[in-house]
Amino acid sequence: MSNKQQPIILGISGASGLIYAVRAIKFLLEADYEIELVASKSSYMVWQSEQNIRMPVEPVQQEQFWRQQAKVEAAGKLHCHPWGDVGANIASGSFRTLGMIVIPCSMSTVAKLAAGLSSDLLERAADVQLKEGRKLIIVPRETPFSLIHLRNLTALAEVGARIVPAIPAWYHNPQTIEDLVDFVVARALDQLDIDCIPLQRWQGRK
Repeated sequence: MSNKQQPIILGISGASGLIYAVRAIKFLLEADYEIELVASKSSYMVWQSEQNIRMPVEPVQQEQFWRQQAKVEAAGKLHCHPWGDVGANIASGSFRTLGMIVIPCSMSTVAKLAAGLSSDLLERAADVQLKEGRKLIIVPRETPFSLIHLRNLTALAEVGARIVPAIPAWYHNPQTIEDLVDFVVARALDQLDIDCIPLQRWQGRK
């Protein structure tokens, strides 16, 4: 089975910065990847607060919603799951994936994952990646980090999660907010060996 035939799980938690998720969806769909998406309960409130738009709950309507936000009508495959559906395919280790990205990731989600808690489908899917030894990429969006945050992130790193903070670089000469966001998304996808975002990478001194 080729990599593109295995889906990527995209978890969207209730952290600020949902534009990171939108851009990740855009580039993955345009590159013809299959996405299994689960948005946490609190992400609905954050989206309403940041964009003044209601995110639909019903999976088919939510797929249309994310495609509209990402401006990708037909490419790739996108399957949305209700946050409370802990019987979904992504809740089982027998469901093969390329791995999972939680973007953006709240400190509440980080804490639950570090403690091995699975109170919803996002947390269960992430816990499955860890127990199966698959790739789990955490994109925390918080500042400053407290010592508790740092310890929880360290605990996740110690069991194999990759921590990719939402901190852009500047050497690619960003001109827009999207340029800054795309740098972070590209570095997160790098952890899955996916290179589908046009990015001026560091070339060193010439």
